[in-house]
Amino acid sequence: MSKRAIFGLSLLGLMLASLGLYRSRRRLIGRMMGLPPPHYDVAAEWNIRVPMRDGITLATDHYAPKAAGSFPTLLVRSPYGRGPDAGIFGHGFAFIAQRFAERGYHVLFQDTRGRFSSEGEFEPFRHEESDGLATLDWLAHQPWFNGAVGLWGPSYLGYVQWALAVNAPPQLGAIMPYVTGSQLTPALFPDGAVALDLLLKWVYLTELMENKSGRSALEIFRQAMPDNMANTLAPAFQHLPLAEADTIAVGRPIPYYRDWHNHPQLDDPYWQAINHSARLPQVTAPAHFISGWYDLLLRELLADYDALAQAGRSPYLTIGPWFHTHMEGAQTSLREGIIWFDAHLKGDRSQLRYKPVRICIMGANEWREMDTWPPPTQPVRYFLHDQGELSTDNPAKASPDNYRYDPADPTPSVGGPLLTVPCGPVDNRALEARADVLCYTTLPLGKDVEIIGSPRLELYVRSSLPHTDFFGRLCDVHPDGRSINICDGLLRVEPSKGQPQPDGSLRIEIELWPTAQRFLRGHHIRLQVSSGAHPRWNRNLGTGQPIATSAQMLAADQTIYHDSAHPSALVLPVTT
Repeated sequence: MSKRAIFGLSLLGLMLASLGLYRSRRRLIGRMMGLPPPHYDVAAEWNIRVPMRDGITLATDHYAPKAAGSFPTLLVRSPYGRGPDAGIFGHGFAFIAQRFAERGYHVLFQDTRGRFSSEGEFEPFRHEESDGLATLDWLAHQPWFNGAVGLWGPSYLGYVQWALAVNAPPQLGAIMPYVTGSQLTPALFPDGAVALDLLLKWVYLTELMENKSGRSALEIFRQAMPDNMANTLAPAFQHLPLAEADTIAVGRPIPYYRDWHNHPQLDDPYWQAINHSARLPQVTAPAHFISGWYDLLLRELLADYDALAQAGRSPYLTIGPWFHTHMEGAQTSLREGIIWFDAHLKGDRSQLRYKPVRICIMGANEWREMDTWPPPTQPVRYFLHDQGELSTDNPAKASPDNYRYDPADPTPSVGGPLLTVPCGPVDNRALEARADVLCYTTLPLGKDVEIIGSPRLELYVRSSLPHTDFFGRLCDVHPDGRSINICDGLLRVEPSKGQPQPDGSLRIEIELWPTAQRFLRGHHIRLQVSSGAHPRWNRNLGTGQPIATSAQMLAADQTIYHDSAHPSALVLPVTT
């Protein structure tokens, strides 16, 4: 079954489950998801008005066990809706809230400011700290609150955890950031570029969910399906200038989208006001990070994990072979969430695993537990050679390789860390057949090669333009010829980037995204080199003009050197 079909059926299943059609089978559903048995029926109180410090109120639902006794609370704050009336995501989150509640938790599910039934204006990221703290203040005065609270949620729902956790009161006992980061700006504007696929899809879905046009739930579901969304957004992805692409995507200007493009520098005070990464060391609540090797916020999550580890905390980390909206990842966050909150809010550590880090080794489909991330590895260089060969042998004399990158026909992004399917691991052969993509491939491997960590690409290049991009992608080539992407990375070159060489070439380094992969015996390791992956990163127009407002395009003639004087290499973190 295709990823698109799985995506649709999974969402439909969550909708049906949240409507209560599976009430009599909730134990079976729990077993299928690997959850402990439910202990309680669930009561729900809808649309509670929680006051904020400036007088507005936020709509909140309260799920609770139908039983006497003391239960901890989980707070979930979301811009995507909180119940069956809120469409696809509302159905899914209602389902999750019920699963926590029937296992002994009060669950507060709240619409963030300006979304759905909550008052105020929606300004992404801007009010999450103050509104989260105000909600905790309100919670502390509820007669059923037992003094222990945890935070759960993915993506934006994970960001609001950090916004609250950095200045939280002592009642905060545990958090679970899932596919998220304490700062989301580097994911919106990665590597000096614009994450166009992420920005426009997020704007499109965010506007679609709230359904201000009165469409039926079925029509919203249909328009959110990946193929329909891709067709709708295709003209917006091609539109220049980028600052106006919101109008093409959703039919009107979106103020926050325009504001973001007016502040392209990550060190701008505009962004620093909502960047919580510097304050992470003061977070004392135990944190369990969950992500996937193909998640678009993996780098931000691992940076947060490292910040807590460096501060002397003992964070947990789980990384699977998942992308951002992968249903298995969502199930894992629910299953591990119950274990994590039972351990830290109820004092039941019986199910908590011994080693804090657990990762999936792709290729072998093997899970491995370890004490820390990243584990020790040995850097091994695979040099680029003539005729598209990749080898650990030192390079000899060879002519360079050339290609032309034309932003009018940009090299496309295929699979990888995108917001929606088709994403994750896909067959890259059609991409590799393009004239603007170079491939370097090993001979069939005589033994398994396992890597864990961030591969690095050292390239000696020359471009006809001072402003250009270079993109590298690592693939696992199967014996049947399928070339499956593992990880990749991009460098946006400008006059201050790279190391100029005496002959006029430029030495650059591209850090590929973290991964864990075993290349099996008989497979090939392949490196792709190109100059873009549009619209995952916006296309480099070659002019050096401001990204948001430029529309002129220049083609770049690119040269890749690989000889003894220019030892271009793929550096793999091979396990020891």
